[in-house]
Amino acid sequence: MRRRLRIIANGKAASDPALREAVHSLRHSGVELEMRVTWEGGDAVRFAGEAVREGVDTVIAAGGDGTINEVVTGMLVAPVERLPSLGILPMGTANDFATACGLPLDILPALQLVCTLPPTWIDVGQVGGRFFINMATGGFGTQITVDTPAESKRALGGLAYLLTGLSRFSGIAAETGHFNGPGFHWDGDFLVLAVGNGRMAGGGHPLCPDACLNDGLLDVHILPNADAGSALWTSLVDGVEAVAREVFVSVRTPTLEVSVPAGLAINLDGEPLQGSHFRFEVRRSALAVHLPLDCPMLLR
Repeated sequence: MRRRLRIIANGKAASDPALREAVHSLRHSGVELEMRVTWEGGDAVRFAGEAVREGVDTVIAAGGDGTINEVVTGMLVAPVERLPSLGILPMGTANDFATACGLPLDILPALQLVCTLPPTWIDVGQVGGRFFINMATGGFGTQITVDTPAESKRALGGLAYLLTGLSRFSGIAAETGHFNGPGFHWDGDFLVLAVGNGRMAGGGHPLCPDACLNDGLLDVHILPNADAGSALWTSLVDGVEAVAREVFVSVRTPTLEVSVPAGLAINLDGEPLQGSHFRFEVRRSALAVHLPLDCPMLLR
């Protein structure tokens, strides 16, 4: 029996001629491929829920990390036992999740991968009633993402995040937080919080360089305020991975309680969340995703 595939495309991504050509190519080869295009916030969540209820075999998110997040959310909140598999067409500004997974960044090869390779079960992060497939970040890094103008993202891609970060370097302010998990406790002032199911955020920065998608754990990295200036400068210019093991407070855990009395802005795969208390947890093997056979973020 033929698979029924449905693409949910970000409105901006849908205007790309390469997407139209790839869809026509696959349809010509006999693939049953439907399209839905988002117009405003919440459309991708609604379209994904509809696809689940209508028995679509594979839902394909065409856009950036935020689009993927909305599609995943729409799938996971649908009240059914059997979920479609998830495919990804990286068409956003940073494409952090796709890049870390080793997915093709060209549309036709990425679409062909979804059509030819079987899916792999991966974990999904959850905080309250919200989900994230890649990473939740808070602190200075999150503010960079929020403050980077949309026109800069379109023109410069991931470089826009770096330029925004450098422009804000003199205005860094720490947050005071309390962190608790099984066998883990840390209190103090921090600049960056990263809770990774995936590895990269903010335009290619490997904030959780060793995270795996199917280990049943979240990788947590906290950048303390002590000597933060030099550490953050190194992170922005040379990449976080070079200093993470020496500077960051790190733990791998299935759950994490975070309390920030003054309040904290959290970024879930590009989607904002505000609060003063958060409970992060991992949902093991929650989603089947079409990934490369040599995906570096999978335990074999």
